[in-house]
Amino acid sequence: MARQNRRALAAGVAVGADRWTTGRIARIATMLLIAAAFVLPIVGFVAMGFRSDDGVAAGTGGFLGLGGMSWSNLVHNWGQVDGFGPDGGAFVQWMGNSLIVSIGGALLAVVCAIPAGYALARLRFRYRRTILFVTLLAMMMPNTVLVIPLFLQVSAVNAIGQLWPVVVIMGFYPFGVYLAYIHFMTTLPYELVEAARVDGLKELGIFFRVATPISRQAVALVAFFSFVANWTNYFLPLALLSSNQDAKTVSIGLQDLVGASPLFNPTVAAGLSIKLYMPELALATFISMIPMLIVFIGAQKFLMSGQTVGAVKG
Repeated sequence: MARQNRRALAAGVAVGADRWTTGRIARIATMLLIAAAFVLPIVGFVAMGFRSDDGVAAGTGGFLGLGGMSWSNLVHNWGQVDGFGPDGGAFVQWMGNSLIVSIGGALLAVVCAIPAGYALARLRFRYRRTILFVTLLAMMMPNTVLVIPLFLQVSAVNAIGQLWPVVVIMGFYPFGVYLAYIHFMTTLPYELVEAARVDGLKELGIFFRVATPISRQAVALVAFFSFVANWTNYFLPLALLSSNQDAKTVSIGLQDLVGASPLFNPTVAAGLSIKLYMPELALATFISMIPMLIVFIGAQKFLMSGQTVGAVKG
């Protein structure tokens, strides 16, 4: 038995993986139940975007409404969502604005966080520990606390309702700095930095020729987490962009869709030619999630390999 276990381990197979014991069956059944509890509501929610208003109201369509799905319903629902706004196309405009602030903020976060994390990890300068402490403190501070001070500062430069202040503010990403700090602490030995200095490299040369080539994983992680945080940010765009209909992001635009629905606000919806019911709202919400799903799938390789960053100190 011991020899078989050693052979299984050498072949990369978990010991006992082929045995259907009571405990294993119970674990698999529990995991399937938990997975079903999370997946089935999502399936039903996505299916609703393909159903008709009358079908949803009547409760037809069978299990999760899958029987009521059709392409013609999807085209009709999208026409209603795309027609929202004074001249139509407001939802597409919101999606574009969200892409601008999310991608711009993520790029700015990477440009700032990677050098900052390297400096905190491998350079020795005055107040280094204080800066690291302030970074950790900023990570724990709720975003809602900073909204009013940021609103006053942006208002002071007459930039309320413009996208560029939101991009700049979203580029301030303390978690990315700390993530880069942990990355360089665990993957870049201090002796390697000292050896590069002995070889005659300056500090910028060490960063670009030694640290940057091994920071691809950290760059991907900072960009991913920053993009997700920017895309789902609600209070900051609500405070800075609500005054300009053309500058709204999709996170606050969805609120407008809900507020214009006869289901939630019949008085406002009575004066609109576009009627948004549950299928239209579900479709708009699902479309707003697609960019995050694409980014998640693209970054999955780095997320899986980078989940142990900081676990072992080299």
